[in-house]
Amino acid sequence: MTEVDHQLVFRPATAADVPALVALVESAYRGESSRTGWTSEADLLDGPRTDDAAVAEAVGHPDGVVLVAERDGELLACCQLQRHAGHAYFGMFSVRPGLQGGGLGRTVLAEAERLAAEEWGVSVLEMKVIEQRADLIAWYERRGYRRTGVYTPFPYGDERVGIPRRADLRFETLTKELAG
Repeated sequence: MTEVDHQLVFRPATAADVPALVALVESAYRGESSRTGWTSEADLLDGPRTDDAAVAEAVGHPDGVVLVAERDGELLACCQLQRHAGHAYFGMFSVRPGLQGGGLGRTVLAEAERLAAEEWGVSVLEMKVIEQRADLIAWYERRGYRRTGVYTPFPYGDERVGIPRRADLRFETLTKELAG
């Protein structure tokens, strides 16, 4: 466990965390509760953002970790890191909607970058963001991420990742060089 930001504690998620992680991710991105924060995808997608099976797979991945941020045992935020040759993938980044905009996300992102660089020895962090999320992309750019112009199609027809409300969704890859 790593303690940062006074009472904020980071730890790897376990299988016991899966239901709470699914609830956190859903609350941050989908439905009316997500509109409390600014990371909502509710205008772009309906349906689920993830499910128990996908989160359990991420938690148990041999080359990855789901990092949990807690205060006094209460789940506040999470992210997924997965190690690849030469880089790490960052995803499933979720902050409780009522706590968004207060710096918690920046702290979690910084811890993920530190872990990837210092503990895994990777020099690049990579993520995919829905291109239409200009506010989110701008947030990442302010933290040193750059748009690559590399796009991945949205998985239309796979309702496990949501039901699109528009036909032009796609992901753009963002990257950041990490100091090691």
